[in-house]
This record gives sequence, structure tokens and C-alpha cells, in this order.
Amino acid sequence: MPVEQKIPTPTFTRLAQNTRGDKVIWAIVLILTMMSLLVVYSSTGTLAYKLSKSTESYLFKQVVFIIIGVVLIYFAHLVNYTIYSRVALILYLVSIPLLLYTLVFGSSINEANRWIKLPIINLTFQTSDMAKLALFMYLGRQLSRKQPVIKDFKKGFLPLIIPVMVTCALIAPANLSTALLTGATSLLLMFIGRVSMKHIGLVIGVAAIPIIILISIAGAYYDKAEGKAKELPSILTKGRTETWVRRVQNFMYADKTETVYQVQQSKIAIAKGKWVGLGPGNSEARNFLPHPYSDFIYAIIIEEYGLIGGAFVLFIYLAFLFRCIRIFKRCPYAFGAFLALGLSFTLVIQAMANMAVNVNLFPVTGVTLPLVSMGGSSFLFTCIAIGIILSVARNVEQKEGKLQPITEPSGKKEVSDE
Repeated sequence: MPVEQKIPTPTFTRLAQNTRGDKVIWAIVLILTMMSLLVVYSSTGTLAYKLSKSTESYLFKQVVFIIIGVVLIYFAHLVNYTIYSRVALILYLVSIPLLLYTLVFGSSINEANRWIKLPIINLTFQTSDMAKLALFMYLGRQLSRKQPVIKDFKKGFLPLIIPVMVTCALIAPANLSTALLTGATSLLLMFIGRVSMKHIGLVIGVAAIPIIILISIAGAYYDKAEGKAKELPSILTKGRTETWVRRVQNFMYADKTETVYQVQQSKIAIAKGKWVGLGPGNSEARNFLPHPYSDFIYAIIIEEYGLIGGAFVLFIYLAFLFRCIRIFKRCPYAFGAFLALGLSFTLVIQAMANMAVNVNLFPVTGVTLPLVSMGGSSFLFTCIAIGIILSVARNVEQKEGKLQPITEPSGKKEVSDE
């Protein structure tokens, strides 16, 4: 009898068959990365002119980052998420000396040591991106393990808050906004993880003290009668302190004629966009707006695609959060639930902060729009975080019997139990 030959499965088909997890999140990744291509290509004209490059070079660079990012998502989602629990502590312990090294020896841009340059590939790497990912992996691990004693201050609360305080304290000198957002996200995750409200309230009270001091200094050194900032004492001009004070002053006191330049240009871009926008590639504010391809990319989106386009982007991030909450509620294990929720919170809160800055609801910060702003270390770590979330979603589907476990080449199936 003739032997039946098996037709080899094309590589793309095999990849599609092994792509598991929440399909809506996969679709959201596709939508945001495609929008990123359009807006980054449109907004890099001035940067290309200044550096004597072509806009196509930045488009190609973004395509490369997206391809690498999608590959990272794919391989991160294939890993059983329980493995992330095992490496969380190691990753967190590695992130601390990296943050210290960055503070002392990092590349200084705008008086902020946020980056270290990787040798050979000559790529700048923002260590706070890795530190945030490591922190939320470790926090999810600790929350799941401390549930029996979660209300106890010494046994349950201190092992959670100390890592958060250490990470935020090391990020704050160079990037206060990221430290505040990371701390707020951590407290939100602790609240959902049944941490005592007394303990959370204590942390909020302590954290509010330096913020109140900063606001008080900003008010004390601003002349309302003349409408201008006073000269700060020399002690307040060290590091990033002066920048923080000036940003608070600009946000609190600037009227329509004194709005800081980037906020003013952002408002002009939004006003020009109206309901339907000027159309793809027709932005005018990109020639005047600082960092239109990263910090102020949402203003470019509204200018080119209108308030409808801006609302659509907002809806996409809310849909992402909704799907992650759905994963949290369906996950049978505490670590997976907290891991998915913590990583989704940090991405969505970062997106909301970027949008709030662009529409002048929040003081100017250097926070990018996840998956949309021009590629960098932040883009890649965002992709890793999404891959981990999809890993949890894939495990949930396997537990519910909707998917067969992926069989390894050796014939052994993945172990999903924690």
C-alpha cells in the first residue's frame, strides 16, 4: 500500500496555530502598532531635517522596533507564566544596582541620568523601564504568597512596600513622574490584593509630604502680581529640583498668554484637529512641537485624526484594561491574576498620563504613549509586558479547556500549576 505523505505545515501557519491568549489583546497590539507607524512617520519630519536624515529612515527604524516587539510578545506569551514567578526576585535584584549605576554613571540628558548606553549595539537603555517590569512581577509574586497574612503590617505589608519604596526612590531623582506613577500603580494593585487600607493610607500620607513641600515651594517662589517666577535659592537648583518647581509653577499659574511653549503648541495642534482632523501626514504642529514623536504624540494624533481619532485611541487603551481585568477575574491562581492586572495597570496609567499632559490636565512629564510613541527601550519592555499578560491569558484558556496545551518537541506538555 502506498505510504501517505504528510504535507509540511508552512511556518506562518504553525506560528498562527501556536499564537494563543486573548485575541482582542492581539488585535489591540496590531491596531496601536499600525497607528504608531503612521504617526511616527508623520511627526519625525523636523527631527529628520535637523539631523540631516530622511523620514523614511525613522519609518524603517520603527518597523524594525515593531517587528522585534512582536517577536518578544510572541515568545514571552509562549512561556508558562509561572516561570516569571521564579525569575521575579532575580530580575528585581538585578534592577536595583542598574538603577544605582544609571544615577551615577548614566547618560545625562536635560540634567537627568535616565539612560545607559549598551556597548556594541550602541543603543540607549532606560533602566526604569526594566525596573518597573521587575517590580510588578515581584509584587505579583509577593501578593500571591502573602495572602494568608496580608493584613499583618510586619509579615504582609512591609515585604510589599519596601521593594516599591526602594525602586521609586531610585527612579525619582531622574524621573519623578515615572516614580509617582509606579508608586500609585503599586498601591492600586495592593488595594485590589486586600492590603489593609490603614497601611495604604499611611503610605499615601508619607508620600504626600514631599509633594506638598514641592507645591508650597512653587507657590512661595512665584510672584502672582507680576506673573513670573522668582529666582530660586542655590540649594533648590541642584539636580532636577528646579525643573520640578518650574513645571508645577507653569501648571498652577500660567494663564493663556503664559502657557509653556510645548503645552501651547499642543493646544494649537488639538484646536486645529477639530472633529475629524487634518488627515494623515498633514500635521503642522510637528514643526513646532517639541518631541512630537514621543511625549506629545497624542496631540499629533488629535491634529491629524481629530477628536474622533483621539477618543478612539482612548477607547483602545480602556478596552485593553477591560480585557486584562477579565483575565484577572478568570485566572484560577493568584500570581497570574496579580501579574496580569499589575502590568496592565502600569501600561494604561502611563497612557492616561501621556494623554493628560497633552491636553494640559497634568504637568509636563517625559512619559511616552505605550506602543505608539517612537521605538526605544520603553517600547520593547511594553511588548514584553504584553507578552506576559498574554501568557497568563493562554494559561486561563487552557485551564478552561478551550485550548490544548502546547506540546514541546520532546513530547512533554507544559506544566501550568503554580
